[in-house]
Amino acid sequence: MAANRALPAGFGELEVLAVGTVLLIEALSGLSLNGLTIFSFCKTPDLQTPSNLLVLSLALADSGISLNALVAAVSSLLRRWPYGSEGCQAHGFQGFATALASICGSAAIAWGRYHHYCTRRQLAWNTAIPLVLFVWLSSAFWASLPLMGWGHYNYEPLGTCCTLDYSRGDRNEISFLFTMAFFNFLVPLFITLTSYRLMEHKLSRSGHLPVPALIAKIMPTVNAINYALPSEMIYRGVWQCLSPQKSKQN
Repeated sequence: MAANRALPAGFGELEVLAVGTVLLIEALSGLSLNGLTIFSFCKTPDLQTPSNLLVLSLALADSGISLNALVAAVSSLLRRWPYGSEGCQAHGFQGFATALASICGSAAIAWGRYHHYCTRRQLAWNTAIPLVLFVWLSSAFWASLPLMGWGHYNYEPLGTCCTLDYSRGDRNEISFLFTMAFFNFLVPLFITLTSYRLMEHKLSRSGHLPVPALIAKIMPTVNAINYALPSEMIYRGVWQCLSPQKSKQN
């Protein structure tokens, strides 16, 4: 793969500029919102709980996705991929690993909420920490397989960022995509749907239904809005950092 590629047929300067602008907005908004979550967790001891550790893990994963989008935005605005073949492989690995960690992290949060609301027991550190480690190690494992020959990272059609090559139709690529989709999309989706369905059933019988709507939780900004902004992670964390004395008295 060459470091400088001409724009593919059908793409003009305006299209590349529009893509770069959208990616830049997505990257900055995702970094800002998820950065607030990370900042609040690190600066507020009261928020450093096992349940919030799952939210922190998701915020870190989504920040990684936003950083990946930022690199793609810069490349789009430059109208070329300036980082060479090795940079393409690194970019593909980093983006895929953080995307998988975000998907699995959303499933972990769904299970954690089921555990809290349906068993009435707080999530313990000796459960939350191994769960977070599993999410990241599993994501890194699957993202490393294309680097070792099962699957492949390549330029996206625009030629200014890299991801899994979905265009190949050989047995190697198809077997990887189907296996990866089962373990990293279908299984997390099953866990998420089952957890929220069991919560809905349990809480509807008790007359209380504080269960949020189940929507796609793969975009960094959406995840931040779903999991962090409506919760104490932001309000208490930022308020305590801005007014430490008053928060200490409260």
